[in-house]
Order: sequence, then structure tokens, then C-alpha cells
Amino acid sequence: MPFSIALAGKGGTGKTTIAGLLIKYLTEKGKGPVLAVDADANANLNEVLGLSVSDTLGGAREEMKKGKVPEGMTKDVFISMRLEEAIVEAAGYDLVVMGQPEGSGCYCAANTLLAGFLEKLTGNYPYIVMDNEAGMEHISRLTTKNMDVLLIVADTSRRGLQAALRINALARDLSIGVGKSYLVINQTRDGISEAAMEIIDKEDGLALAGAVPADDAVYEFDMKGRPTVEMPTDSPAVRAAYAIFDKIIP
Repeated sequence: MPFSIALAGKGGTGKTTIAGLLIKYLTEKGKGPVLAVDADANANLNEVLGLSVSDTLGGAREEMKKGKVPEGMTKDVFISMRLEEAIVEAAGYDLVVMGQPEGSGCYCAANTLLAGFLEKLTGNYPYIVMDNEAGMEHISRLTTKNMDVLLIVADTSRRGLQAALRINALARDLSIGVGKSYLVINQTRDGISEAAMEIIDKEDGLALAGAVPADDAVYEFDMKGRPTVEMPTDSPAVRAAYAIFDKIIP
């Protein structure tokens, strides 16, 4: 069975950047091949990784809904073929993107496709990294389940920390099968304040993995459209993230 890590957190905390650095870490440590999963309807993990994506699971689902299955082909065969085509291969890892459905309607069908497809893929990868959408909905609808590590990313704001604690509490209450839950404080300026530590210490079952400092290089790479995974390993953010991963990744 693969070792699986799911990332969660409030929007704007840098969750996807941390996911990209985790994938960079795993590939550089020779722990690949890694399956990277972008389970966010507002997909942008591919930009962090520097990959182009044309096919998504949501797109395959829409094609099936619109009756675009070729004559003589069953829906199961069609969807299996389209999902295989949605895998983007890179050096040391593969990426699959859920994508966004067209028009209105429930997104549950796309989630079901993702879950079933991942079950078929898991035997091919020693590590899975799943970048989830911001907030808590992926927890309540069980997109995130049976994970070895739930890595919750927060910023230094009180609201960011409270959102992280709510995500952890919901995961615990729903018993979704998370092995360990860790908290990463991202974009810190002067470390973690005493007030923040008081909030964190009150939460059961959530270990503080560490902090990643604010790093101008992250902003510069983003503004120039450069993949975050190309950041040098001696940059403050990358060094701090790698130190965290050293502690939580076997």
C-alpha cells in the first residue's frame, strides 16, 4: 500500500505551494514514482509543478454525461480510457487533476470517479500526495479518507489557525481513517507567536510539524509564472519545508 498524504487548509495559506514542495522533496529523495492528485476544482497544482494539463477527471465525467461515448463502447470502458489519458507523466511523478464540471449540478459524481480511479492506481505508486480544495467540504463528503497523514496548512492569522483546528476536529469526528494529523504554519515572519501556540496547544490529535518562513522567492516565482518546484533547495522556504518533511515522511 502507498504512503498517502492529503493537504488541507483555508484558502490563501499556501497549501498548494507546500504540496508542490512535498512532491519535489519526494522525487529528489528517490521515493518516486509519486502520484500527485489535484482534487481542487480550482486546479493549479500543475502550475506549481510546471505542467500543462488538457484532460481532467471532471472533463471525462462531462463527456460521459453528454453521451459522447463512441458507438460499440461501454461507459465503463470509455471512462477507464479517458481517465488513463488524464494522467500527466513527469520525471519522478505523475499528475492527475479532478478539474471542474461544466454548468450547474452536483460534483459528487466526479468525486466518485476520482475515488474509484485512485483505488485502481494505488498499487503503482509508493507515495500519493493529494492537494484538496480550500476549506472543509472535501472532509465532509469524504474525498479525503484513509490517509496516512493529513497535513493541514495554516497562516499566522487567528482565522487561519481556527480553520485548521476545525478541519482537524471534523476529520476526527467523522473517523475518515487518518493516521496522523500535522499542522504546518506557513508564511511566518517572526516564528510562531505565543498567542498562536496557545491556540494550537488546546487542540487534541494535531501535532505541530513546524513553520515555513515567508520567502520572497516564492512570490517572485509566482509572479513570473515560474514553477515553484524549480526554487533552489537552499531558499529559506524550501529548507524549512524539507526539515518538516524529514520528520513526517518515512
